[in-house]
Amino acid sequence: MSKRDDSTAGSNSMWGGRFAEGPAAIMREINASIPFDKALWRQDVAASKAHVAMLAAQGIVSAEDAALIAGGLDQIAAEYEQHGVPEDWDLEDIHMTTESRLAELIGAAAGRLHTARSRNDQVATDFKLWVREAMAAADAGLHALQVALVTRAAEHAASIMPGFTHLQTAQPVTLGHHLLAYYEMLDRDRSRIADAHARAGQSPLGAAALAGTGFPIDRQATAAALGFAEPTRNSLDSVSDRDFALDYLMAAAQAALHLSRLAEELIIWASQPFGFVTLPDSLSTGSSIMPQKKNPDAAELVRGHSGRIAGCLTSLMMTMKGLPLAYSKDMQDDKPPVFEAASLLTLSLAAMTGMVAGAAFRTERMRAAAEQGYATATDLADWLVREAGIPFREAHHITGAAVKMAESKGLALDQLDLTDLQAIDPRIDARVFAALSVEASVAARASYGGTAPDQVRAQLAAARLALGLE
Repeated sequence: MSKRDDSTAGSNSMWGGRFAEGPAAIMREINASIPFDKALWRQDVAASKAHVAMLAAQGIVSAEDAALIAGGLDQIAAEYEQHGVPEDWDLEDIHMTTESRLAELIGAAAGRLHTARSRNDQVATDFKLWVREAMAAADAGLHALQVALVTRAAEHAASIMPGFTHLQTAQPVTLGHHLLAYYEMLDRDRSRIADAHARAGQSPLGAAALAGTGFPIDRQATAAALGFAEPTRNSLDSVSDRDFALDYLMAAAQAALHLSRLAEELIIWASQPFGFVTLPDSLSTGSSIMPQKKNPDAAELVRGHSGRIAGCLTSLMMTMKGLPLAYSKDMQDDKPPVFEAASLLTLSLAAMTGMVAGAAFRTERMRAAAEQGYATATDLADWLVREAGIPFREAHHITGAAVKMAESKGLALDQLDLTDLQAIDPRIDARVFAALSVEASVAARASYGGTAPDQVRAQLAAARLALGLE
């Protein structure tokens, strides 16, 4: 029978004798999750092996049956690894698929594997294991991007570029300082993932369907065997909880937003009007009609993926809202958005790491842009406060008049004559010109966390230490 056969399937033996007739074709198709939950096969085998080892240790199944089951599970894992997981929709999911194959391999002893557990705690355990691995993979990807950012920031600790607010030239900064801003964003992302991983440290296995089990199981043993810190404390919550998946998606969505911001800047910087960066050929594409084009498609796709990842978060939030305790079939839809988000985040991190590592920054264009837009106006105001003792609000007004004069003459602030500046306010003297270059502006921002090259290098040293590069 094909998986889309419209005929009525025979009674599913896993359901037992409750149903006289098998599911109709529509029910069969809407109910089957094997097309996507087959991704959990490694976790399913690992959890089953931990469970049966515990059953044997507790004397709930014989050592002989446990050995048969463990050997059969190892064979199934080898088959899945080599040939993939078969999709028999009558078996619904990865759990029944594996148990059915185990019965084919070892006979009646396979039926003892499901003692003292339910598909409810089984799927919660498998899925939590998978999500914990996805968290670790995301952390590794974020770490790699941080290393790329720190490496490039070290090259450009003193390279001057315009800093922007409202995408308008604001004050000069260094490229190293700008790149380290994204290092900090990713550091918060890694912190969120670490917190989520810690919260996902309890094993649901042994909660059974919703109420626990009457068998004398050892939940601490299975938790330890699977790498959890401890078992969950409430069986109802254990099988109905998907906070760990939501935590992952929330962290993934936030990380994707940060990647999208960096992607947007690279897209802008790579445009001809800016010309701040040339992106790697390997992560760019051409046009089918315009031969001169070099499109930042990888950056645009990273930016686009952020919307899809945020959509995955919204999808699971809407699935989980208002569900009564304990398990409901709605929760079968928990896995596709998580799987999709994990795949997109992994790809986005790899693409962004490649773009940062391979970007050619055009620092001469950046410095020239920093000299435009009167980026050192704040330095004039600060000089008036610091050297002439003028209140800042008054200094702000004087500086505005100086900018207006410079605009009318088509000059930069440091190109105005001293007599022009003194006509605006006689308290200005020749010392002011030492403060009006972009180099002086950047060097003056030496407060902790500022853009002065010495501060950038200090932050780089701290970042390298935190990343394990020292």
